[in-house]
Amino acid sequence: MTMPFYSSVDQLLRDRSELARKGISRGRSVVALTYSGGVLFVAENRGTSLRKVSEIYDRIGFAAVGRYNEFENLRTAGIRMADFRGFTYDRRDVTGRMLANAYAQVLGTSFVEQQKPFEVELCVADVGARQADDHLYRITYDGSITDEPRYIVMGGQTEPISTKLGETYDHDLDLPGAIGVALGGLQVPGADPASSGNGSSEPRLLGADALEVAILDRSRPRRTFRRIEGDALTELLPAANRGTADGEADIAGGDDSPAAGGALDEGGSS
Repeated sequence: MTMPFYSSVDQLLRDRSELARKGISRGRSVVALTYSGGVLFVAENRGTSLRKVSEIYDRIGFAAVGRYNEFENLRTAGIRMADFRGFTYDRRDVTGRMLANAYAQVLGTSFVEQQKPFEVELCVADVGARQADDHLYRITYDGSITDEPRYIVMGGQTEPISTKLGETYDHDLDLPGAIGVALGGLQVPGADPASSGNGSSEPRLLGADALEVAILDRSRPRRTFRRIEGDALTELLPAANRGTADGEADIAGGDDSPAAGGALDEGGSS
């Protein structure tokens, strides 16, 4: 008679945590931060169709890193939940806190009950009438949820990016200044997972073609989400980043294209 396989609950949870963290760390980073005009999202993303940042509802934005197919399903479910609640009750009843709690319940239940956890990390942002009313909710793979007052860094090598943002962030930033602060973090040496461990200490330059940028603009009366692309984005970038082509943007790093085995893929991490 063969003995059944046994592993302690602690060991199972540790293994699931390690699996999820590794999957998330392989992706490129996303920065979300509050500034004087609303909430800014800046993601390193060379894809033109697979988005890490999107709109959920009138004043609510969504950003994610990890497995694209997993967080895309969560994003879609969040939109349906928000639409149903807003239609059934009132649009003012749809809040970032409600959606963040719903995501936390789904991820927490999956982490405990399923063999494979979600390899995702989410940010739900809620812009208010004043900067003091803005909320950034961070939801991790195990269902943990935190309300961050200033900024959130997800995916890739978060420690050097968070350290840089801690040195340069200010509540009174305007939009160009906020983009510059976010870029300063994303470009810091050691922030790129493709070049981590190779000893490179050279900062990178990310041009408009290598970025996905969006804002929740508090001055808009209803739908606040707006993407910033093309020439409009180039004009807002620091002078050193303007005119940087995609092929020149990541001298020290790798390539995100699926053909090169990068992280941004329909079934991979982003």
